[in-house]
Amino acid sequence: MSALSSLQRPLITRSSLHRRLPLSPPPPPPADRLCLRPPNPHHSRRFEIRALDVAQPFDLESRFSDRFQKSSKLKIAIIGFGNFGQFLAKTLIPQGHTILAYSRSDYSDVAASLGASFFSDADDLCEEHPEVILLCTSILSTEKVLRSLPFQRLKRSTLFVDVLSVKEFPRSLLVQMLPLDFDILCTHPMFGPESGKDGWNKLPFVYEKVRIGTDESRVSRCEKFLDIFAKEGCRMVEMSCADHDRHAAGTQFITHTMGRILEKLKLESTPINTKGYETLLDLVENTASDSFDLYYGLFMYNKNALEELERLDLAFESLKKELFGQLHDILRKQLFGKAEGSEGSEDLESQNN
Repeated sequence: MSALSSLQRPLITRSSLHRRLPLSPPPPPPADRLCLRPPNPHHSRRFEIRALDVAQPFDLESRFSDRFQKSSKLKIAIIGFGNFGQFLAKTLIPQGHTILAYSRSDYSDVAASLGASFFSDADDLCEEHPEVILLCTSILSTEKVLRSLPFQRLKRSTLFVDVLSVKEFPRSLLVQMLPLDFDILCTHPMFGPESGKDGWNKLPFVYEKVRIGTDESRVSRCEKFLDIFAKEGCRMVEMSCADHDRHAAGTQFITHTMGRILEKLKLESTPINTKGYETLLDLVENTASDSFDLYYGLFMYNKNALEELERLDLAFESLKKELFGQLHDILRKQLFGKAEGSEGSEDLESQNN
């Protein structure tokens, strides 16, 4: 009986047990998966975003961006880290360029405050292999400084850039002294720490590509340097050094000359300043803040300056003659008018008699 009853019991198999047990709900999707729509039980596959597209330092996109940023920056050695060299560095460094400063005077503290590296030894500076040598020396000391640089420690394709206020002189000097492998770019930012203190927008920047290699990297390096000033809004003027000096003699040298003359007059502000007088005071301030060596350099190393000085002298003499001539006529009438009138009447009476 027991055997029969045991045979009559239904067999419990794995499939029947699975049908009898309650089905457990499917596990929730992992937290890092974002489902675009609720899961459909009739579909075995679902379209899921397993990771959001966030730029990571190791991503290809991030690496390309970092590489582009680095490729657009330059390692620039500023030779002559005085007033003007520091003025340029204050703009070059925020743009991301690496600045190496070199000067006879110790400006290590100033360089550190700006984010530049200071070198007191030219050999150590050149061992850093800067891409650009930016000459910010005075006009009078340029040749001496150039002769002191160890060219053999630089890369053979280094770009030399000058920012002197005269152009034919440094152009000739660089062409004669530099090895043929070096590139030469002559420039003149026609502003300074005073006139450019509120920004460089619309201020003229004159340049001549004297000698630039045809390699793509060298052409690109030159454009990157010029782009420093273009980004600041400068009015970029490509012009030969000879044309620059001819124009500058009639503008910059005359401006500095008039400022120096007015400085000799010791002009002072008054309670009744006119706008014209305020302009003269500003001219004195802008020109007198520059060293006399700069003014002397504008005269000595621009062959057109002497001609402009002579023209200025002739113009002043002509103006004095015009003033004194008019004054002479007025005084003559005041002093001799009555006498000449009486003499004329006496001559007329004698003729009538």
